[in-house]
Amino acid sequence: ARARGARRPAPGRGGSTSHVGPPTWQSSAARSGNRPYSGDPIAAQARACTRSCQAMRSRGRSGDGSGPSASMALPATTWALGILSRMPTFLASLIVFCTSAGVLVLEILAGRLLAPYVGVTLETYTGIIGTVLAGIALGSWQGGRLADHRDPRTLLGPTVAVGGLLALACLPIVRVFGPAFAGRDPLAIVTLAFLGFFAPAAVLSAVTPMVVKVQLDSLRLTGPTVGRLSAVGTVGALFGTFVTGFVLLAAFPTPPIVIAVGIALVAAGLALWTWLPRQDSGPQQPPVIAGAIALAALGLYVGTPCELETAYFCAAVVPDEEQASGRVLILDTLRHSYVDLDDPTHLEFEYARSVVDVIDAQFPEGRPLDVLNVGGGGFTLPRYLAATRPGTQNLVLELDPELIRLARPELGLRPSPQP
Repeated sequence: ARARGARRPAPGRGGSTSHVGPPTWQSSAARSGNRPYSGDPIAAQARACTRSCQAMRSRGRSGDGSGPSASMALPATTWALGILSRMPTFLASLIVFCTSAGVLVLEILAGRLLAPYVGVTLETYTGIIGTVLAGIALGSWQGGRLADHRDPRTLLGPTVAVGGLLALACLPIVRVFGPAFAGRDPLAIVTLAFLGFFAPAAVLSAVTPMVVKVQLDSLRLTGPTVGRLSAVGTVGALFGTFVTGFVLLAAFPTPPIVIAVGIALVAAGLALWTWLPRQDSGPQQPPVIAGAIALAALGLYVGTPCELETAYFCAAVVPDEEQASGRVLILDTLRHSYVDLDDPTHLEFEYARSVVDVIDAQFPEGRPLDVLNVGGGGFTLPRYLAATRPGTQNLVLELDPELIRLARPELGLRPSPQP
């Protein structure tokens, strides 16, 4: 329209100096006034174009010759603004789906990361769920506020990338502060969960209201848009919950999953950062990339109480301070099994002695048995039966193969070949 000689409306004479588009195309008057971003619905942009074109048509009717050309500017300009401002529905849904799934993946993994310090109890999961829900609430609230004050297109990429960085940071944070909060005190559980998982849950939850703001064409379609994205977010959360609990944790240890999720979120954020418009004065991509690499390395470097991290437990074998040949298998915070390397007939735990008492009461002393052991642990009972009842056949069903590999060098396990 300016190429046709149309003048910019002066403030107070039918023109608007408020910012109705992304910062890259707002008026110089809006930039100089340093006014906050006031939203980005296409209807508001169309109204601004309509006022401008109506003014040009009026001048055309008065004889300045610009009427017919200016009348063609409205549909073309409105179409261009629509293409630039409205995010594709599939992309918007994918962003909400992935960030919601990321929050729930971290929530499920939090139980495993905190287990070596606070155990696996109802209190542990209560603290984790409450902390993550608080992060979701705060993030959704603040994300909506930010979307009303700045163009959400300039925020989406950095927000997703920062959420990925915070996901990577939860691993070293829990490992550094975990020993200081070890125990089963509710306050310690909530504090450790807050330090590790509140921030990533809040930042990733801020994405959904930003996407909602970008997707809104007009107030007439608010209900379907918000409802659709809320449903997609819920489906993403369900996907993250089931896949993590039933697939990922059964196949991989926890730290690699955390690192993979964090890197995937950082990569997605950087892709959005590149594709969507952004202001020149924001944080840059290279520091984000460097931060992701540093946090991933730090998460692997910081010490862990686990001698071996399996898909199910944080496992460690520690010597008995009172018995040189004694070894204790610790799974998370539980003293699971006790093995005396020199004396397989020594039963330290009362439950093991109770099991043996029942066996001795049912079967004559020294008689060989054919025994099925559901769960191996430290393999204390199979060793005892093999020593006290020569010829006994022990078949042990152990779900966690890593425990078998740990028991061979640390607990003296010598399995015989199956007949």
